[in-house]
Amino acid sequence: MRHILLIGAFSAMALTSCTKEDTTAQKTLEQEKMEYQARQLDIERQKLAIEKEKIAFERAKDSIEKVEQQKAQASVARTAAAPVRERVVERTVYRNNSTASSGSYEGASDGTYTQAPERQGISKAAKGTIIGTVGGAAAGAIINKRNRGAGAVIGGIVGGATGYTIGRAADRRDGRVQ
Repeated sequence: MRHILLIGAFSAMALTSCTKEDTTAQKTLEQEKMEYQARQLDIERQKLAIEKEKIAFERAKDSIEKVEQQKAQASVARTAAAPVRERVVERTVYRNNSTASSGSYEGASDGTYTQAPERQGISKAAKGTIIGTVGGAAAGAIINKRNRGAGAVIGGIVGGATGYTIGRAADRRDGRVQ
């Protein structure tokens, strides 16, 4: 008899707990639906705001285009009404006639002078050689522990050659050398 009462009590608790979960699950499902609908409304509001901004932008763009067209038409009207002026430019050419006393004229110096080419500074090949030599010498001295001097010399030669090659390629890209 005790077993039957215990089983009955246990069954009653199981059934009531299941119905509570179902009602809780239903409420949760309804809450989720409400939240989903609220999110959808927010999205629709944002879309509407974007559309309003787009319309305002288009109106502003149209008004700017109209103003620009009016300015263009006004400038065309002004140029059509304005008298045509011709521009006259006079140039004076000075000739260097230092040998005028002998009657011979050497050189065609007609006022045009060629400028000396500007100095371009140190080339990238030279920079690469210097940096490569110093870096290679330092690396060679560090790597060769038995004879640091020989390591520095070998590293300097290899680093200098590598730096020159890389710098020369950069000079070719820049058009400094062919």
